[in-house]
Amino acid sequence: MIKRIFLILLILILAASFFYFDLNQLLTLDGLKGSMAQFNDYKAQSPLLIIGGFFLLYVVVTALSLPGAAILTLAAGALFGLWQGLLVASFASSIGATLAFLTSRYLLRDTIKQRFPERLAAIDAGVEKEGGFYLFTLRLVPIFPFFLINLLMGVTAIKARTFYWVSQVGMLAGTFVFVNAGTQLAQIDSLSGILSFNLIVSFALLGFFPLIAKGILNMLKKRRVYKNYSKPKKFDRNMIVIGAGAGGLVTSYIAATVRAKVTLIEAGEMGGDCLNYGCVPSKALIKSAKVAEQMRHAERYGLDNTPPEFSFKNVMSRIHKVIADIAPNDSVERYTDLGVEVLKGYAKFIDPWTVEIALNDGGTQTLTARSIVIATGARPFVPDLPGLEETGYVTSDTIWNKFTELEEAPKKLVVLGGGPIGSELAQAFARLGSNVTQIERGARLMKKEDVEVSEFAEKVLVESGVNVLTSHQAIRCEIRDDKKYIVVKHNEAEIAIEYDELLCAVGRSARLEGYGLEALGVETERTIETDDYLETLYPNIYAAGDVVGPYQFTHVASHQAWYAAVNGLFGHLKKFKVDYRVIPWTTFIDPEVARVGLNEQEAVEKGIDFEITRYDFKDLDRAVTESVNDGFIKVITPKGKDKILGVTIVAAHAGDIMPEFILAMKHGLGLNKILGTIHMYPTWAEGNKYAAGEWKRNHAPETVLNWLEKYHTWRRG
Repeated sequence: MIKRIFLILLILILAASFFYFDLNQLLTLDGLKGSMAQFNDYKAQSPLLIIGGFFLLYVVVTALSLPGAAILTLAAGALFGLWQGLLVASFASSIGATLAFLTSRYLLRDTIKQRFPERLAAIDAGVEKEGGFYLFTLRLVPIFPFFLINLLMGVTAIKARTFYWVSQVGMLAGTFVFVNAGTQLAQIDSLSGILSFNLIVSFALLGFFPLIAKGILNMLKKRRVYKNYSKPKKFDRNMIVIGAGAGGLVTSYIAATVRAKVTLIEAGEMGGDCLNYGCVPSKALIKSAKVAEQMRHAERYGLDNTPPEFSFKNVMSRIHKVIADIAPNDSVERYTDLGVEVLKGYAKFIDPWTVEIALNDGGTQTLTARSIVIATGARPFVPDLPGLEETGYVTSDTIWNKFTELEEAPKKLVVLGGGPIGSELAQAFARLGSNVTQIERGARLMKKEDVEVSEFAEKVLVESGVNVLTSHQAIRCEIRDDKKYIVVKHNEAEIAIEYDELLCAVGRSARLEGYGLEALGVETERTIETDDYLETLYPNIYAAGDVVGPYQFTHVASHQAWYAAVNGLFGHLKKFKVDYRVIPWTTFIDPEVARVGLNEQEAVEKGIDFEITRYDFKDLDRAVTESVNDGFIKVITPKGKDKILGVTIVAAHAGDIMPEFILAMKHGLGLNKILGTIHMYPTWAEGNKYAAGEWKRNHAPETVLNWLEKYHTWRRG
C-alpha cells in the first residue's frame, strides 16, 4: 500500500512539474516550430546528449500519459531525419507505453478485479485467446488514443512482453507517418492534416487484416480435417442425434420444432440415465426414506413415534412405477408424434457426415446428415480397486434392478464416495434400515461446497445413522470366511470393514467408446473436446450433455442442447456461444443443499473483495411450523454492493427456493429488487426476502438515520 501511494505521489509530482515548467506549451506545433533552431544548435554541439535527452523525455511523457507524444514524434523527424528519428521514436514510444501499461496494472487491476470480477474474467478470457490481435488492431487504427490503450490494456491479463512487442510492431506504421511528416515540419499547419481520411481507412483495414487472416486460417484448418473424406452431395437428414438422454431429447425436439428432418438414435432406454437410473429413481427412494424418518420422529408434529414397517421390495416397486409414470414423456411414441424419427440401435461414425446404425432388431441402416450431435451421456466410474470385481459391487445405475427383489434393504452397505450421489444414497439407505458406512478419501464430504456446508452435511448424515469415514483411502476388497470386506487406510493404519453390498459412487465418466470417434480423430481423453459453440474437431459434429461437461447435470445437458441444435442447424448463418454464467445445482440430502454462482471458498480463491449476508431458517415462520428449521441462506456480494455473485441454501426445500436467485443473477437484479418484491406469507420463499433484508440492514445509511432521529425529536417539540 505504501509503495502504491509513493508511486501515485511520484506520478503527480512529475505531471505537475510538466505543467509548472510550461513543457506543455513546448510540446505544441507552434512551440516545436519556434524552438527548432535552438534544438538544432544544441544537437550540433552535443548530438548524443540531445538524442539521449530526447529519448528520455519521450519515454517519460508517454509513461505518464501526458499530452505531446504526437508532437515529439514530429520532432524526432525534424531533428534526426526519417530513419534515425523513426528508430528513436519507435523504441521510446514502445518503452514508455509499456511503463504506462505496467503502472496501470499495478495501481488499477486488483481494484477493478475486486469490483467487477465476472466482467474482468470474461475480458481476460478473450484477451488470452485473441489479445495480441486485438492490441495490434488498436495500435494500427489512429482513432484510438494510444495513452488510453496503454491504461486499459494494463487492467487486462495480457502479458507484458506481448504488450511490448505488439506495440512496437503495431505503432510502427503510424510512427513512420508522423516522423516522415516531421521531416517537412515547416509545411505542417495542423496535426489533423497529417492523417487524411484515406490514410485512416488504410490503417483500419491493415489493423483488421490479422483478424481476417486468422479467420481464413481457421476456415482452412477446418477444411483440412475433411481432406480425407468426400462430402455427400445430398443428405438424408438435416440432423442426427446420438443418445436419448436429456441432451439428445431436447436437441431432437428443437430440431423437429423448426421443421428439420431429424433422427434420434438410442440403443437403450429412452430418457437416458436421469429417468432410468439417476435423478428419478434416486429422488423416489429419497422420498420413501424421508417418510420413514418422519414416522420415527413423529413427536416433532405432536404425534406418536412409529417405527416404519415396510417391505423394501415394495419401495423398489414404487420406484419402478414412478419411472413408468414419467416414461411416456420421453417415449418413442411421443417423440415420433413430435416429428422426430427414433431408431433403436447402436450408432457408429463412418465419416463426419455418415452414421451406421446397428439396429436392435438385427438390421443395419446407414444415414447421412449435415449435422450430427453426440449426446451419449456418462456412466458411473468404477475405480481400479484390487478385489472389487471378485467381491462384486453396484453403482447408481445397477442398484435399481439388482435390489428390486430384496425384501429388506442390505444389512451392511458400504458407500464408496463422499460426493452428492454417494451422500444422497447413503442417507436414504440408512433411513430405510441399512447399516451404512460411507467412505471418502478426502478430508470432507461434498468438497466443492463451503466447509460449513460439508460439516452440516456430515452432521445430518450421522444423525440419519450413516457412519461417515472421511480421510479414509480404500485400498482393496477381499473375502474372509465367506464375508466381504473393504480395507481402508487411515493414519497409516489399515481397517477392514465388513459389508453385504458395496455401492461405487466416486464420480461419472463420459461414454466415449464404440462410436467410431477415435477413427475420426476426435479428442476423447476424458470427455469430448469442443469449442465455445459445442463444435468438435469437425465443424458439423457437435456434443452436448455429460459427454462433454463441464457440468454433469440434467438441466445443463438440456441447456447445452439448445446451442447444439441451433448451431448445428443454423450455424452457417449465426453461431451462439454456450452461456455458463449462471449454473445452479442441488444435492438432495435432507436438508437439501442448493447452490448457484460462487460460494465463499471460490470467492476467496479468486481474490474477490466480497461480503457474506446470511439468514438462518430458524427465524422463518413456515420452517418453524413444519419443524424443519435447520439451515440457512448465504449470499455472496461484492463489498458494499447488492449484486449477487453466488448463493448457497441449506434447507428442506432449498432447490425450490433457489430459482428466484437464479433469475436475479441471470438478469442482473440485485438484493434490493428481491427485497422490494412481495413474497407470500407463510412460504419458504420468504427466506429470500429476509436474506435481502439482512443485506439492507447491514448497509443502512447511519448518517441519514441519525439526522432523521433528530428531525423526529424536533417534530415532537
